[in-house]
Amino acid sequence: MTETKVNDLADLKNATTAAAADAPAETAETVAQEEAPKREPKIDSLGRAYGTGRRKDAVARVWVKPGTGKIIVNGREQEVYFKRKTQQLIINQPFLVSNQVSRFDVMCTVKGGGLSGQAGAVRHGITRALANFDPELRPSLKSAGFITRDSRTVEPKKIGKHKARRTKQWAKR
Repeated sequence: MTETKVNDLADLKNATTAAAADAPAETAETVAQEEAPKREPKIDSLGRAYGTGRRKDAVARVWVKPGTGKIIVNGREQEVYFKRKTQQLIINQPFLVSNQVSRFDVMCTVKGGGLSGQAGAVRHGITRALANFDPELRPSLKSAGFITRDSRTVEPKKIGKHKARRTKQWAKR
């Protein structure tokens, strides 16, 4: 019984080595090309790329097109809508990481949440739109962590508590 297993394994080994000898030698480059499909730019008839960004309860619809670096949020300039410098920095991060500062104009509409969540949503939307406009920018944006949606949200309130975790005050006497 053990001899038949050995014979079967030996036959299997011979068959795989023969098949490997018949197959053309694959280089690492051809394997990498087969695994990662080439992405095509997604640009509309007006020369814009679209991206949807989400953060907390905010949702941003973002259009990116070649330009001078002007960012319009809900019909207002970036500096007018987001007055805090940190929020303006958050929005400009995708351009800084991909070395595309002042090369694209951004027009976006954002709804829901507060200003911090909206800034994060606009950044996520800009990142997706840039990746749709030029797929070669995607690796740098992905390594910076901008492609992945930040899934952290507010924890819901529990029954019998004041907030999500704050319990009612207890007095011994």
